[in-house]
Amino acid sequence: MSLTMIIVMLISGWLAVATAMLWGVLRIARRHHPHHHPAQPLKPATTPDHHASAQV
Repeated sequence: MSLTMIIVMLISGWLAVATAMLWGVLRIARRHHPHHHPAQPLKPATTPDHHASAQV
């Protein structure tokens, strides 16, 4: 086997292992991530009958 082929196989093997490890970590992180509950809807703010800077 030529030196070039050995280097290419080493790099491709390293990339395959790194990709598998990243996939596993992301899979575990997604599974154990706490579920986000949507916030309860806020009550609409009551609007005053007149503007604060309006002259009465």
